[in-house]
Amino acid sequence: MANPEHLAQLQSGAVRWIQWRAKSPSMTPNLSGANLRGQNLRGADLHKANLQAADLRDAKLIAAFLKEANLNSALLQGAQLADAILVGADGVGVDLRGADLSGADLSGANLVAANLAGACLVNADLRGANLIGSDLSGTRLRGADLSGANLQRCNLSEAILVGSNLSSANLSQANLYSASLHQAHLYQAVLVEARLVEIHGAGAIFLGANLRGAQLHKADLSWAHLVRVEGQGSDLTEAKLRGADLSSANFSEAVFLKTDLSKTNLRRSDFRLANLTGADLTDAVLYRTEFAGSIQPSGQRHS
Repeated sequence: MANPEHLAQLQSGAVRWIQWRAKSPSMTPNLSGANLRGQNLRGADLHKANLQAADLRDAKLIAAFLKEANLNSALLQGAQLADAILVGADGVGVDLRGADLSGADLSGANLVAANLAGACLVNADLRGANLIGSDLSGTRLRGADLSGANLQRCNLSEAILVGSNLSSANLSQANLYSASLHQAHLYQAVLVEARLVEIHGAGAIFLGANLRGAQLHKADLSWAHLVRVEGQGSDLTEAKLRGADLSSANFSEAVFLKTDLSKTNLRRSDFRLANLTGADLTDAVLYRTEFAGSIQPSGQRHS
């Protein structure tokens, strides 16, 4: 339960709250379970505050300072957190559905099993954040920095990740169904067994990414950069890879049924034991490409 004195100080206004915190800089405000729904806390200093299970639905927390705050199980649906500082915040199970976190700094935040469905995270900083098992379906992450973030088993279906930075992010077993990844950077990202069905990834950069066992049915990766990708056993049935660069990539044992591989760069790539039945290889560059044991577009087995 919230400390009545701490809650009273917060609700007495911004000036008194600032003065009170200045007098006791080492004090940890206890606002756990407090009803702060719809409160105007713009720019409030809430660093290290205990807001566990607090009701902050529709609260105005624009540019609030929430560094290392405890937001575990807090309710923040529809909250305004644009440009807020949440560096290192703890938000296990936090509910941020529909919240505005545009430009917010969530680097290093612990958001395991958080609900961010439909939230706005445009240009947000999520570097190194822990988002294992979180729901980010339909989130707007245009221009967001998720480099090094842990997104294992996350639901990113229909998320907008245009121009985002997912370099070295862990997206193993994540669901990115129909996500928009145009011009996104996934340099050395881990996408093992990820669901990338019908993604929109034209021009995306997957340089050195790990796509082992990934599902890429009907994915649009036209003109994407897949150089040195590890895609062994992945399924790219009916995917669009026209003009993509797959040089030095490993797609052994992968499935390319009716896949558009026209104008692709397949220099030194590995397609051993791959199934290319019905694939379109028109004008593809096949310099030193390895096809041993693969099924060719004609249905014939390569010797």
